Amino acid sequence: MSFLIYLAGFAILIGGIAWGLITAGVPQLYVLIASVILLGVGILTGVTHTRGKDVSK
Repeated sequence: MSFLIYLAGFAILIGGIAWGLITAGVPQLYVLIASVILLGVGILTGVTHTRGKDVSK
């Protein structure tokens, strides 16, 4: 799976979570903090899952 596809799916997930939190009345600062943390987790897991295998000679 491509890293960009993985990151796009994670961005949609973050958007949905942020929308739900704002609808629930959570302050915007907390929503922003949660979104940044989730973005970092998404990048880390995306790199881990989409990185190619090292070729040994």
